[in-house]
Amino acid sequence: MDDDVARHMGDNIRQQRESRGLSQQQIAKLAGIPRPTWTNLESGGANPTLAVLVKVAAALNVRLEELLGPPKAVGKLYRATELPVRKRGKVLVRKLLPEAIAGLELERMELRAGARMTGVPHTPGTREYLTCESGRIELSVAGASWELAPGDVVVFRGDQKHGYHNPGTSKSVAYSVVCFSPV
Repeated sequence: MDDDVARHMGDNIRQQRESRGLSQQQIAKLAGIPRPTWTNLESGGANPTLAVLVKVAAALNVRLEELLGPPKAVGKLYRATELPVRKRGKVLVRKLLPEAIAGLELERMELRAGARMTGVPHTPGTREYLTCESGRIELSVAGASWELAPGDVVVFRGDQKHGYHNPGTSKSVAYSVVCFSPV
């Protein structure tokens, strides 16, 4: 086995085991392999059979490819300048999820004094959550309306006509979470 692949495999197996809070003895028993074999796998010096790798992947509940590829980073920093921002009139909308998550959208909305923004109705069954961070936000949904103060949250059907308004004299900030209905 290539040295890099063996090292990656050992690091991945160890990270996966540790993230589950299991000892080598516990996970080896779960996988049905001897603990010394597990220790050897984590050392990066093993050249396991496919049968052993399949048992390890099953015990860790991961795909085989996840064991062999380069280890995933612990985290990744996205600078504010890297996040998509769009301007809709007097409203600045910033995406807060740099990577797509199926069925979920999270945005920060900054509304200047008096600003209005019409929301786009989403697919049927979509739920939206709007929370006010600062200032005041007026939310209208299908003829109903709510005025939110800092910390307030409104949950509403996102598949209807809706709009946002800052009735105040200073900037308001709100967060919108859209949970799309599975099609």
